[in-house]
Amino acid sequence: MIEDGGRLIERSWVEGGLAGMVFAAARAHPAAAALTCGDERLDYRGYAAAVERLATELRDRLPAGSRVLTVLGNSIDACIAHFAVLAAGAQLVPVNPLYTSRELAYLLADAAPAGVIADAALRERLAPLLRAAAIGWTIWVGPQDRRLFADGDIAATAGSNPASPISPDTLALLQYTGGTSGHPKGVKLTHGALLANVAQREAMLPTRDRPAQRILCVMPLFHSYAIAMGLYLAAHCAGELVILPAYRREELFDLVERHRITIFPGSPTVYVGLMEHPRFAAVDWSSVHTCYSGASALPAAVLQRWQQAVGVPILEGYGQTEAGPVLTYNGPALPVKAGSVGLPLAATEVQVVDVDTGSRVLPRGERGEIRARGPQIMQGYRNLPEASADALRDGWLYTGDVGEFDDDGYLYIRDRKKDLVIVGGYNVYPREVEEVLSWHPDVVEVAVVGAPDAYRGELVHAFVVLRTPDAVDAPALARYCSDKLARYKVPAAFHLVDGLPKTGANKLDKKVLKERLSAAATTPGREP
Repeated sequence: MIEDGGRLIERSWVEGGLAGMVFAAARAHPAAAALTCGDERLDYRGYAAAVERLATELRDRLPAGSRVLTVLGNSIDACIAHFAVLAAGAQLVPVNPLYTSRELAYLLADAAPAGVIADAALRERLAPLLRAAAIGWTIWVGPQDRRLFADGDIAATAGSNPASPISPDTLALLQYTGGTSGHPKGVKLTHGALLANVAQREAMLPTRDRPAQRILCVMPLFHSYAIAMGLYLAAHCAGELVILPAYRREELFDLVERHRITIFPGSPTVYVGLMEHPRFAAVDWSSVHTCYSGASALPAAVLQRWQQAVGVPILEGYGQTEAGPVLTYNGPALPVKAGSVGLPLAATEVQVVDVDTGSRVLPRGERGEIRARGPQIMQGYRNLPEASADALRDGWLYTGDVGEFDDDGYLYIRDRKKDLVIVGGYNVYPREVEEVLSWHPDVVEVAVVGAPDAYRGELVHAFVVLRTPDAVDAPALARYCSDKLARYKVPAAFHLVDGLPKTGANKLDKKVLKERLSAAATTPGREP
């Protein structure tokens, strides 16, 4: 279906690019609820007016083709700023407000933004960095700086919300990858690519066929998953985005019941954490008809437990920031296969190729590197020509993920190429070991990594979070794995821990675990 990519962009295009989705929703449903965060609410008429008002101000400040960096937590301001920058024809650079000064300094230098929109609560920490980077201007926003929207001003400024012409080839996002190893890379994505992916997701995961969608946003709005499956999804279907400023399970349960949430995008760590909470079983989930999972691999055991408890399956998809971000999904009209990330989206071609040359397409059932092409793929990495050339070859995006197709064409992600553990010459994929351990009734979460070994080259280590302390010991876990895995795949060590490290996007941070193992190896008697 790849040949339909150009036509898909044409069909998905709206006047004014990505921000045009907000203006279109405001014309069709001006009084419909658009954004809710705590006690603050905006309908689509006010949403579009606030976006256009800020966009007008930004057009006066911005040179053509410039970038605006945002440092904002989950809020209505973050949504308005996102679409206003795009409506102004600038490129948006959304970054994690929890980044350290060192991390922010690197992004400011690499992105070279013309201006910054930031949370006023971060002024003391950010101001010296912005001065050092010679940033031209800063807009501070927050509860004490009601800068981007105010109920009294919206009515006066709301009008037809004209959208300025924007080409599909205009750069929209400079989205930095997580940076769990080395410096993060800035992914360049156009309005056309991102709108095409919106249309691709709608074809696989229809939302416009049901009125009054209410989407719960618990993932951080600087991350590609929350942008795609929350911010853009809500604007596209003229639904209400209910925003959780910070992830707290009690508040999440309250929002599900109070707002009668219909769509719940989460991540494996979120779903696991909710099911472990004492209140989970008493929550009324009856309004929820769709659950999505992304950001990291969803263990089959978590899918099964959730469906049994809530009565709704979790639809897992696959993609990455470089893919705009979605490549495949399990659709609601198709069988949901536990452990699979589904089928390729419309106008998307996905192949599994040999890991050595990347040119030989492998048959179904064989594992290799996943490559993809389609209208949603990035333009490349900012300031990294070699990395861009390595990732984009002959029109294909080489994902760095290892996977395989089953006989029905469903894709399974087995691991990252770089996470492969080679034990005595045998390949061990950490995700396979994690899947086995996740089925143990006493295991809540698990992460498997490799560590150097003088004799076997590498050894497998498992970091395990138990449901209750002392529920099971390491020898028992080893015996459990021995019944289900070849001997060389069984972890050489089990580390029973209280919790696993996460990145700002709530993904497992295996880099931290590897650093713990390295530190323990060089310090006699030290535990990882």
